Amino acid sequence: MEDYVRAAMAKGLRTIVFLEHLEAGISYGERTWLTEEDFAVYFEEGLRLRSIYADRLAILLGVEVGYNPLAVDILQDRLARHPWDRVGLSYHFFFDGRRHLNMVSRKRHNIDALAAIGPDTVVEHYFSQLISALDCFDNVTVLCHLDAVMRHSPSLRFNDSHWEQVERLLDIVRRKNISLEINTSGYALRNEPYPGRRIIRRAVELGIPLTAGSDAHHPEQVGRCFELLPAYLSDLRRADRPPSAE
Repeated sequence: MEDYVRAAMAKGLRTIVFLEHLEAGISYGERTWLTEEDFAVYFEEGLRLRSIYADRLAILLGVEVGYNPLAVDILQDRLARHPWDRVGLSYHFFFDGRRHLNMVSRKRHNIDALAAIGPDTVVEHYFSQLISALDCFDNVTVLCHLDAVMRHSPSLRFNDSHWEQVERLLDIVRRKNISLEINTSGYALRNEPYPGRRIIRRAVELGIPLTAGSDAHHPEQVGRCFELLPAYLSDLRRADRPPSAE
C-alpha cells in the first residue's frame, strides 16, 4: 500500500482512495478479493500510512463490493463491520447454475463460456443485477466501471433493451445521490474510459457527479490517464452544443 501512496504523490495527486475488492459466496479458480482477515491488515496499514503522510496526501480506505444475489446478507454484514470512506459497487461474476464466470476477465475460458451463453443474455443479466444491487445496499457512494461487462469481447454491442436498462440505472444513481466512476483503465483497451461517452454524457445531463478511478492493480498504474480526462469531458460538452449561427 505504501508503494501506491508514494506513486500517488509522485503523480501530484492530493488524495488516494483504496478500493479493495469484497466478494462473498463466489466459487472461482482464483481469489481476487480480500478476506475479513485481509481487511483487518488493510485498515491497520492504512491508518499507519495516514499517520506518516497526513501532511502530504489524503488517504481514504474504501471497498469495491461485488454483488452476489445469493450472498446479500453476508455482504451487508461485512460492509457494516468497517468505517469505509467510500463504497463502490460492481458486479463481476455470472453464475451459470454450476460455476461462476468472471464477466470482466481476459481469460479465454471465461470469454468462451460467456459467449456460449450469449452476449445479449449476459449483458441483460449484468444490468438487471446492478439495478437489484442498488436496491440492496444503502451505503454505496460510487458505481464502478459501468459498461465494462465482457470488456474483452470486442464485438459486443448493446441493444435498445440494454440502453433502457442503463437509463434505469442512471435514474437510480441520480435519485440516491451516487457518483459514477470514470475508470481510466479503459484507455488501454478501447482508447476511452469506462463507461463510454454515451453513458457519461447522459450522466452529466442528469447532474450525476463523476469520480475518477484508475483501477490500479500495480503502483505504476495509480492515476493512469487522469491527464486525459479534462479534454475528454470538454469534448463531450462541445459535442452537445448546437452549432452557432454565422
